[in-house]
Amino acid sequence: MSAPLRLLATAPHFPTQQGARPGAGRRGCRVARGFTLIELMVTVAILAILSAISIPIYSDYVTRSKLSEAFDTLSVFGLRMEQSFQDNGNYGVGTACNVSASSTNFAYQCTLTSGGQGFLMTAQGQGPVAGFTYTLDQTGNKATTAYKGQAVSGPCWWLTPGNC
Repeated sequence: MSAPLRLLATAPHFPTQQGARPGAGRRGCRVARGFTLIELMVTVAILAILSAISIPIYSDYVTRSKLSEAFDTLSVFGLRMEQSFQDNGNYGVGTACNVSASSTNFAYQCTLTSGGQGFLMTAQGQGPVAGFTYTLDQTGNKATTAYKGQAVSGPCWWLTPGNC
């Protein structure tokens, strides 16, 4: 009789990648290659929603910040007119109402009323705030006569509709 065959107790050794499990092949070693199309579409959708909300809010904020220039200038002109009235007994004496001031955002105009016993100061928006008009008279009445191009009758200087 011949000698029995000896079976190898271990499986043959195949070379594997470093760090991979022996016998796992390509399935066990998954390499990240970037974003999927779905992930990119979700990200773009989220950015579009955030932009749609934030851009109008920011635009309104910028517009409101430019309106304060008219409020400050009208107040200063009003004080100058009151000083002229105290000194001269009416608003028409001197150069108090000779206003030809303008800026990037507003054009200002002064009109004498009641034979120099009254005045009406007007700030009319131009450029980025075109369509806004504010007034001040001799009794200190502040009014909004146009807001975003619409004729209105506001009893104060509006920052937002109906909000003084």
